[in-house]
Amino acid sequence: MMPPLQLAMILAWAVSIALLAAYVTSVTQEITYVTLADGRKAERRLPLLFRLLLPFAANFRGVARSPRMATQRAQADRMIVSSGMEGLLTGDEFLALKYLVPIAVGGLWTALVLLLGALPVGGFFAENRIALIVIGFVLGYFYPLAWLRRTLRRRHLEIFRALPFVLDLLTLSVEAGMDFMSALQRNCARRKIDALNEELIRMTREIQVGTPRRVALQNLAARVDQPDLKGVAYALIQADELGVSIGSILRIQAEQLRGRRFDHAEKLAHEAPVKMLGPLLLCIFPAVFVILLGPILLQAAKNIF
Repeated sequence: MMPPLQLAMILAWAVSIALLAAYVTSVTQEITYVTLADGRKAERRLPLLFRLLLPFAANFRGVARSPRMATQRAQADRMIVSSGMEGLLTGDEFLALKYLVPIAVGGLWTALVLLLGALPVGGFFAENRIALIVIGFVLGYFYPLAWLRRTLRRRHLEIFRALPFVLDLLTLSVEAGMDFMSALQRNCARRKIDALNEELIRMTREIQVGTPRRVALQNLAARVDQPDLKGVAYALIQADELGVSIGSILRIQAEQLRGRRFDHAEKLAHEAPVKMLGPLLLCIFPAVFVILLGPILLQAAKNIF
């Protein structure tokens, strides 16, 4: 019969694993939203690892809010706002995740490396376990920043693609006789919710509550921090200061952005053959080699043996 202490330990482990599985399942099924300036909801998803570890971020709040982390915290806040994750994540929580993720990932990776090193076929893991463990902790430390930068680049690319079309619509509306704010509000109401529309809605709400248009455009440029959108915002500010027709400014900006999009597409087209070289050498040539020379090698092997 199993000793009572051993039975209690097995039951405790079983209960712990069941509770952990239930927690992971509930977090996986959870859907998170951010509230836009006009009250609508937009779905946003943090990585599962972040959602699992965020409840423990408060334990590192003292470190994240220390004076020596002020610069990193301000930078993280700016990147979070620019990436559209405002409301789901704060700079304090992001800095806490930079400590929590390597602890969690590094711990699991260490256990996996030690387990594989103990197997009869795990000689590589046993011989290089220190280096592998260090690599796991380093990758866990840099993963939050890599994710945030990737999210920011994706949002900036979405704005870059949508901006010329929006400027064309605003140009047509303004040249047809509508004022700029009415054209902007009409565009925001009719278009689907995307990254650019979210920022334009926020800017129009700021103007509606009394913020001067020049200040709202400056806030838009600083908040999004996307070069093309900043150029458009500063061009509109200058046009407002000099009394230049907004319609002509919008048309010029739309043409310039369309040219940049064409240049960007041309650049990607030129890079495509170089990027295809890797799969070509690694996959296609070996397959052709096997298909053409496989029967000949099999026939030669039969003749030899």
